[in-house]
Amino acid sequence: MTTPVLTRDEVIAVVGNIGDLRVARIIATGASLEEVRRAARWWRGESDVMGEARDQLSGVEAVVYDILASSEAVEEEER
Repeated sequence: MTTPVLTRDEVIAVVGNIGDLRVARIIATGASLEEVRRAARWWRGESDVMGEARDQLSGVEAVVYDILASSEAVEEEER
């Protein structure tokens, strides 16, 4: 069974209005919708709910987090 490819609308619904380049980069990671949700929670600082017991991000979740945390200025330069 293959994971369906995320759409732009799905990414925006989870993370909010980010630039098209970052949306495309997130989709290109092959992340699942749940992986994007988890990375977005960390990006918004919502990961503190579980305190010190929380798991660290790894793999594709960490990549998505890095994309979300990247500066808008970097996105502008890449255009």
